[in-house]
Amino acid sequence: MSSFELLPGDPASPVLLHVPHSARTIPEDVRRAIVLDDAALERELDHITDAHTAELAERAAHLAAVTPWRFVNRLSRLVVDPERFPDEREEMTAAGMGAVYTRTTHRAELRPADADPEPLLERYFRPYARAMTEAVADRLAATGRAVVIDVHSYPAEPLPYELHGTGPRPPVCLGTDSFHTPPELTEAARKAFADCGGTGLDSPFAGTYVPLEFYGADARVSALMVEIRRDTYMAEHSGATGPGFGLLATALAALVDAV
Repeated sequence: MSSFELLPGDPASPVLLHVPHSARTIPEDVRRAIVLDDAALERELDHITDAHTAELAERAAHLAAVTPWRFVNRLSRLVVDPERFPDEREEMTAAGMGAVYTRTTHRAELRPADADPEPLLERYFRPYARAMTEAVADRLAATGRAVVIDVHSYPAEPLPYELHGTGPRPPVCLGTDSFHTPPELTEAARKAFADCGGTGLDSPFAGTYVPLEFYGADARVSALMVEIRRDTYMAEHSGATGPGFGLLATALAALVDAV
């Protein structure tokens, strides 16, 4: 099974909904290198997984007037985190959560600190990055532009791993980039999510995901991170979706149509 999936949309759509953190699947050989017992691993997956975001993107894609493309990670971010820089640029490395995590959300040991990340980077991270690069290049070739909308969620209360967890935690946090997020994209998101309890910018999470080939170099690639506070659409203690799920899916579809 591939560790990711590109789900085609309308050939005329420039929009790529990127869902990197929705899965809980960990291959058995990767699981053996994780030091947590099964119960602790399940608790960690509860904390670190952006539950139901793949379903949210799927619902939004079906609701949109022009179907966006979707790129979905089918493995847990505890395998590799495809959105991290794989080098010294990644600030989360200081928390043991670079491209290959060695620490949990509560800063406990996940893997030995001296574990070699290279096998996981080669097997999972680099193929994912290449495929995302190709998906964005395909949208550029087809439509002359690409709009990457990252679909995430985050807990109502900050977790110990968060480096910037003391700021506001709005119902919808919009992560932006000074080069790749034009003001009109941010404004379109504000309007689309206006009925979802309010939006904020870059707190508690900031930035966007753009494949490195285009990052800071190609303004035809625009990007926005949509971080949805989990209590707005699910019960964090049980994982079940709530009535806010449909409202957020409709809002995400409105954003897709607006851009």
